[in-house]
Amino acid sequence: MSEPRIHNPIRVGIIGLGYWGPKLARNFHGLDGTCIVAMAADLRQDRFADLKELCPGAAVTNDYRDLLNGTLDAVVIATPVSTHYRLAKEALLAGKHVLVEKPMAGNVIQGEELVAIAKKKQPAPYG
Repeated sequence: MSEPRIHNPIRVGIIGLGYWGPKLARNFHGLDGTCIVAMAADLRQDRFADLKELCPGAAVTNDYRDLLNGTLDAVVIATPVSTHYRLAKEALLAGKHVLVEKPMAGNVIQGEELVAIAKKKQPAPYG
């Protein structure tokens, strides 16, 4: 017996469509209606075609800030490690749930700051 679908699917955005981004998009897309990959951002235009084939309804952009200002519930960060802390912090401050590809930050101090922000912001539950 399959799990019931969530009435309001989680709207997910992917930042970074290099190696891990498309794999994560595929996994979220495959969650049988519980998630919708609604948007993705990458600096390289040539990376959008594969995502659009997998998730035809997904919007694409070269500016990750479009994901933070929109109606997404969650943001997945699959970019080079040097950008994880900054992008995760911006997404948390924008009220998004955040999944960061490991490592989540460049050092312990940054990681602890992200955890503190996440605890303080605590985005509203979805579903």
